[in-house]
Amino acid sequence: MTLTAPLAPRALYQEVAERLRQQIFGRELEPGSWIDELKLCAELGISRTPLREALKVLAVEGLVTMKVRRGAYVTEMSERDVREAYQLLALLESDAAARVAERASATELAELQALHEQLETQVAQRDAFFATNERFHLRLLEIEANRWRQQIVTDLRRVMKLNRHHSLFKQGRLAESLAEHRAMMAALARRDAESAARLVREHFENGLSAATPGE
Repeated sequence: MTLTAPLAPRALYQEVAERLRQQIFGRELEPGSWIDELKLCAELGISRTPLREALKVLAVEGLVTMKVRRGAYVTEMSERDVREAYQLLALLESDAAARVAERASATELAELQALHEQLETQVAQRDAFFATNERFHLRLLEIEANRWRQQIVTDLRRVMKLNRHHSLFKQGRLAESLAEHRAMMAALARRDAESAARLVREHFENGLSAATPGE
């Protein structure tokens, strides 16, 4: 009989990577800022090896930019970066929405409706709205079940959190976003694939306008 070795606990560098992710998303480490490795090692009580492994992980995710002989910096998104990310999200998620409209079970549509109903109660709670909004979009992708699409969108959404001008920061945008979600849900419930795709594209186009300074 072959004995299976016990699973190893999550590697230290993965724990460090998650800690840094949360510091980046919480703006404790601002976009464009230099990452002081010695200071972080002292704060976390670790050597530089797991920290550097963690930084490599975050660099692959796009959250950190490594500069030759200058060290690691929190990635700062340019206006072009934001525009291109929104355009890709619009393409990927609108196609997914069309497929969900055509193929999702009644139970799966009910799950999306439940998330939407949470949004309806959170329009005055920005952080909660952010979290539920992301869960809604990611659940839509899970239902569609194209793992490559899920991976790309998850990476894009992670990097989008670096945007200083997040679309939902703009005054009045939460209410507008909620109205757009309402229309998207209605299209999904009607099994109207064409309308669902169009409404998701418009949702991202409006998000881009709100996220781009001067527009």
